[in-house]
Amino acid sequence: MSTFIPTRVFLTKGKGQHKEKLASFEQALREAAIAPFNLVKASSIFPPQCKLCSKEEGLKSLKPGQIVFLVMSECATDEAHRLIQASIGLAIPNAPNHYGYLSEHHSFGQDEKEAGQYAEDLAAYMLATTLGVNFDTNQIWNEEKNIYRLSDNIKVRTRHITQTAKGKKGLWTTAIAAAIFIP
Repeated sequence: MSTFIPTRVFLTKGKGQHKEKLASFEQALREAAIAPFNLVKASSIFPPQCKLCSKEEGLKSLKPGQIVFLVMSECATDEAHRLIQASIGLAIPNAPNHYGYLSEHHSFGQDEKEAGQYAEDLAAYMLATTLGVNFDTNQIWNEEKNIYRLSDNIKVRTRHITQTAKGKKGLWTTAIAAAIFIP
């Protein structure tokens, strides 16, 4: 049996609105360009030696109907004017042989910057605690270098992808953000 460890990951996002919740979700998948795949949710490990690639490059590697593993955040509402968001945060260590973390964050009322920063902090926290590092953002965040310093040897870069949307009366609104694994 072969081991499936992704070598590349791409980020995508989308939103949709429809009177039916499922159709709203489908529209969000279409906007994110991942509707033609059979999606299987995975947990939050960013594989060692995995590289981020562009959405366009990643999509070229996939075929309609293919089973695709992903980490996805999803948020939906049928309330008018309700601000929703879905965000994926990444924490990628500078040591290529060490795994990183992806976090899923979804909530109400946050803007893109707030939600994205929360998702990044959450991913960094999850990675730090698996390494036994006491996570205090004030102590490990290096503003000048824009990295988390978990130890003398481990530095972590973070990033996010976030989709926000506003609910509309009489419609379901769905926001998704995803990290798509490429074999």
